[in-house]
Amino acid sequence: MGVFLALLVAAIIVPWISPYEIDDMDLWNLFAPPSKAHPFGTDELGHDVLVRIMYGGRISLFVGIAAAASSAFLGTLVGVVSGFSGGIVDGILMRFTDLMLSVPTVPVLLIGAMFLGGGLTNIIVILTIFGWMSTARLVRGMTLSLREQPFVEAARASGTKTWKILWKHMLPNLFPIVIVAATLGVSSAILSESALSYLGLGIQPPTPSWGNMLQRAMDYILGAGGDYGRPWWLTVFPGLFVLLAVLSVNFMGDGLRDALDPKMVFQTTTGAAEPADDSVDAELGEAEEPESVE
Repeated sequence: MGVFLALLVAAIIVPWISPYEIDDMDLWNLFAPPSKAHPFGTDELGHDVLVRIMYGGRISLFVGIAAAASSAFLGTLVGVVSGFSGGIVDGILMRFTDLMLSVPTVPVLLIGAMFLGGGLTNIIVILTIFGWMSTARLVRGMTLSLREQPFVEAARASGTKTWKILWKHMLPNLFPIVIVAATLGVSSAILSESALSYLGLGIQPPTPSWGNMLQRAMDYILGAGGDYGRPWWLTVFPGLFVLLAVLSVNFMGDGLRDALDPKMVFQTTTGAAEPADDSVDAELGEAEEPESVE
């Protein structure tokens, strides 16, 4: 978590701590290797690579967080409605979810980026459309188990409205798994944005992102740098930041799972968990704790 937060903070405060602006050019130091003046070197226009990586981190991290959050919201909505309603509603929503899961993601992402364009909003929309299904199935399975628990049945018997049951008793128990799914979704979205930008279908220059920085460096790494040789730093450092962001997010997901709900035990084979919501007991005057979800 510390690494991810450090990347996020650095990307936010870079305008106030950097001696260079994003578009500053040092024409006397084109393709300059890492040095004291330019710790990550410069690119073909003399831009400071470290500054552009930090500004690119703003875009890549924002896309990752926004796409993961919107996918988690949509997936939670579909999963809760499907699992709690059951019957024909559940059947229709799950068949649609299965249909979306059967679509080959990479070609569809490429086609969507080609038709919608590579703007920031379009990339987030594309990643959201094809990123909610796993969360929906996870939430739906948990909802099916939770709705049969005594604390939910007691709330129904007391005449509690459906929306209140969902808000006060279902969502608090679903929150930990949604947070974990959303956190892991951040790394997936960062990789997807980087891949699309690398292929020229994502964030377009001159706006930097980690993906399009790698794409722009490709020609020079392959030998088109002329007298400047092959500036390895143009790919190594952006690629390293992508790797650090993805790994730190994945580790953060595991940490958040344990921190948010110590009582929840995830079984890797069965997916069983113990719900931690006992707020209905206080309302109904019952002393029983919720039973484990099977």
